Amino acid sequence: MGAARAALGAILLALAGVAFAQAAAPTPAPALLAACAACHGPGGNSQLPELPSIAGQPRIFIENQLVLIREGLRDVPAMKAVMGGLGDEEIVALARHYAGQAAVPLVMTVQREQRLRGAELSRRALCGTCHLADYTGQKQVPRLAGQNEAYLRLSLKQFRDDPGPGRDTIMAATLLGMRDDDLRDLAHYLASSRP
Repeated sequence: MGAARAALGAILLALAGVAFAQAAAPTPAPALLAACAACHGPGGNSQLPELPSIAGQPRIFIENQLVLIREGLRDVPAMKAVMGGLGDEEIVALARHYAGQAAVPLVMTVQREQRLRGAELSRRALCGTCHLADYTGQKQVPRLAGQNEAYLRLSLKQFRDDPGPGRDTIMAATLLGMRDDDLRDLAHYLASSRP
């Protein structure tokens, strides 16, 4: 009985420590959030169709992408100036901030036939295996539901045609053989799916 109480006490103490560490986590500087909002929109919801919304993305996914960009393993020229001097703590703070924001998809007109074709492509490609059945993403896998359609189309094409450094090779293999029309249908389906 004494050992069980000691174990329970240790668990409660550890949980309290985790809660304290999360509560004490730094918040991103307003200037840094303003720099992010310039492209990714208020609260991380991009108003520019070709740029990704980062609101509601999984925290680990955001952290990984920011580190890849900072270290030059993923080339995003527009982000080099912002990422140059960011430390790990700032990256963690940004990831927590944006993961906690509500995703607000752009308004779009859903094309029923295109959406149905995209749903079938997604089913055959097993997109829900990694991105989850509702496409909200997990851990290092991004949320696709409600992402900007033009951005999804561009990203899918890059994965298929030019995987390059910092890109997921599983995605390149998954999209191999898909035509541009297929990518358009898949992007439409994912963009019109709601988180």
